[in-house]
Amino acid sequence: MDAVLDVIEDHVEMVKALPADYADIATCHTEEHISHVSSLGLYEISALAAGAAIQAAKIGLEEPCFALVRPPGHHASPGSSWGYCYFNNMAIAIAKLKKEGKISRAFVLDIDRHFGDGTVNILSVKGYATVYNPYAPDAKSYLKKIMESMDENVDIIGISAGFDNHEDEMGGLLSTEDYRKIGRLVRQTGQENKAGYFAVMEGGYNHKVLGRNVMALIEGMSGQESF
Repeated sequence: MDAVLDVIEDHVEMVKALPADYADIATCHTEEHISHVSSLGLYEISALAAGAAIQAAKIGLEEPCFALVRPPGHHASPGSSWGYCYFNNMAIAIAKLKKEGKISRAFVLDIDRHFGDGTVNILSVKGYATVYNPYAPDAKSYLKKIMESMDENVDIIGISAGFDNHEDEMGGLLSTEDYRKIGRLVRQTGQENKAGYFAVMEGGYNHKVLGRNVMALIEGMSGQESF
């Protein structure tokens, strides 16, 4: 978190996170799983991350927003989780917007190196959200797949923003500029189709480059690319 804040805090407006309500978490997770997370002593921090994702999604309906959260969430399924995830922040945020009638359909672009199994497990059965995890052998093909996948008939686009596919991370695929391009693609699609868009942080482990990569995505999303 500090590695990201060191880069972005002078260029963005920071909003204090508020925890998600139990009922919002329960729209995506079983009572048994919530109890398990509580038994680990991780309910409060996980609910706070989920709440930040909800705030980012609501703000995203009007202007770009990035939820800088830990723990991440995309490996959290209805009744289980792994990979340092506990509650599925993205799924909870999308479900909250749907429950409140703020959206009809959503598109989730998961750019983490690892497949967002939890998000797929939760949202694929709900019928109002598409989740896309791109895979490609090179950056050019990866960006092309994203461009071709963007769903134009949605009210909100959520980016599960993992940064472990960077060339200096375990994925070794994308440059910092590529994250700026991804943000730009999402912004252009959202503006052309009058859809909101937001991002929720997932993976990213090399502290030397993580902040720059987050900043690049934010710049692409905002259109303000020369801070």
